[in-house]
Amino acid sequence: MVSVGALRAHLVAAGLAGQVATPREKSLASYRLFAARDPRQTLGLDPRGEWTAADLLRLMADRCGVSPDPELTSGPDAIDPDCTVAALDAFAERLARAAHDRIPVLLGTGHPHRLLGFYASLAAALSAAGCVVLTPAYGRGVDVPTQFGVRRHNLRYVGGVAVVRPTDTESDGPPVEAGAHTHSPLPVRVALGAAAEQGGMLPGLVVGDHGFVCGAGQLGIEAIGLADCDDPAVFVAEAEGSVSVAVPVDDAVRSDYYRPLTRYVLKRAWLSQ
Repeated sequence: MVSVGALRAHLVAAGLAGQVATPREKSLASYRLFAARDPRQTLGLDPRGEWTAADLLRLMADRCGVSPDPELTSGPDAIDPDCTVAALDAFAERLARAAHDRIPVLLGTGHPHRLLGFYASLAAALSAAGCVVLTPAYGRGVDVPTQFGVRRHNLRYVGGVAVVRPTDTESDGPPVEAGAHTHSPLPVRVALGAAAEQGGMLPGLVVGDHGFVCGAGQLGIEAIGLADCDDPAVFVAEAEGSVSVAVPVDDAVRSDYYRPLTRYVLKRAWLSQ
């Protein structure tokens, strides 16, 4: 088992917490965009509060450990590893309850190249514990906003985890890539809408990041997930009660760096031997 001390040391050494690669300028810009209700940063959340940029900086300092100093405007940002560990404990506790109650779950990621392995391991463990891992709307088209404009993607499930893949990479052979990076809440809306339309099973818990958790939480479905220090929407959703657990962690490091987090969470949730 990964001990708390070993996990904390790994978080800092791997750049998952402590000083992270996210530039301070990017974090502050994200807070300003969220305060202006830019959909690229609200991630499907319709916040109840006003949330000025100053409010967001205070929230992110409390929930993530970024510097609360508004005069600090450049250099690398920071995540407090103790915040990360505490949130992982809460995340694991929620997974344990889901497994105990055998509730249906939906998992999805907007960071498939980094976080797919983390979520796929959770999907496998929850399935083994008796939870139904849902895969609604497989292959359904989703028009996702990108930096090049709106592009058609297809909703796919890899290892039980929802991702979107650009239609120009689709073929009859093996997948060209795990999926595309996205902040959009549209994939989870499409998945949940398809389940509801077909009279199918709806998830009791959504696990993921970006628009997957904010989009589900906005619709009243319990959601937990990971979020970087430049993703204020997930922490606002947690503060307002739309998301149950937001784990502060750099979401763009090497995929294998998340394996100790996987082992820690599964052990804490009693989902591995």
